[in-house]
Amino acid sequence: MKQVLVARLDSAGDVLLSGPAVRAVAQHPAEVTYLCSPQGQAAAQSLPGVTEIFSWASPWITAPAPAATQHHLEVLTSFLADRHFDEAIILTSFHQSPLPLALLLRLSGCPHITAASTDFAGSLLDVRLKPGEDFPEDQPEAVRALRIAEAAGYSLPEDDDGALSVRRPPDVTDLVGGEPYVVVHPGAAVPARAWPPLHHAALVELLAGISRRVVVTGGPSERQLTATVAGVHGLDLGGQTDFRTLSGVLEHADVVVAGNTGPAHLAAAVGTPVVSLFSPVVPAVRWAPYKVPLELLGDQSAPCRLSRARDCPVPGHPCLAGVSPGEVLEAIGRLEAGIRSLATQRRLTEADPDTTAPSGERSHA
Repeated sequence: MKQVLVARLDSAGDVLLSGPAVRAVAQHPAEVTYLCSPQGQAAAQSLPGVTEIFSWASPWITAPAPAATQHHLEVLTSFLADRHFDEAIILTSFHQSPLPLALLLRLSGCPHITAASTDFAGSLLDVRLKPGEDFPEDQPEAVRALRIAEAAGYSLPEDDDGALSVRRPPDVTDLVGGEPYVVVHPGAAVPARAWPPLHHAALVELLAGISRRVVVTGGPSERQLTATVAGVHGLDLGGQTDFRTLSGVLEHADVVVAGNTGPAHLAAAVGTPVVSLFSPVVPAVRWAPYKVPLELLGDQSAPCRLSRARDCPVPGHPCLAGVSPGEVLEAIGRLEAGIRSLATQRRLTEADPDTTAPSGERSHA
């Protein structure tokens, strides 16, 4: 069977967004080895179609970046040389270059490499997709990844709608109980993408006031945050869920409230509606929760728009701080009632949903 390396070297959320592309490769059939960062490993383990995972911190993508020493690079090149992959598909966002990894793959003997690259690729890529009319930058990240896989010759079967998915989540009844609940996830890896903690806490109070159960989730480093947000009314699961357990908690929620962070994409992967508190530092059309009922809140025209800032450059963080807990409560109600929000459609400029593969540029593009 063909051995294919699929690479996505950044965060867990980005790995989840590559899921449709992975399924396209795996169903041809091919054995898929997923090359990811340590931060993305648990997400890669959750993807249907992945046979093997190799985790490695990239000096040109991971933040903070590890030193690009000979020893660090040899950890990857030795693995690649030992495996003799038939081909590689490098998945990146628009601001990332696939060329450093393509060079290491070439040096390790990989005969065929597909990627999207703004920069001239020389002999590093066999199929190069160039941003333009046929490969727009303003498209959902999941679609971007799938189009790269399609350019390599891999497409989804007709009965696969291209939504995100993960392996079967576990039963979490012992952890959360059997009554309906809303999940509030207050944390974000990037501070500029976080709704204020006291706004979250006020939302929990409002939900409790209408007799709604609230489960507050977060990682081990976020226990103080989740305790503050949960207060006396919410169930605080801060630091108590690994990636797989979290998928079960999110799957059984009525709605998930989260910023632009990995759990929002995990909620989409298990089919749970999302109230997305989305800072415009990156485009919502690319990174909003994909193919799931959605309420997108936040001022998408704020001064920080498209800045890719990690810390908010505008005093007071107005793009998200201006969203009131009451507005979020109303958004939860619309999702539960199945009402499609016109405001969300305005905020989320939709790209062409057609996922037909663009023609790749062959040879030394």
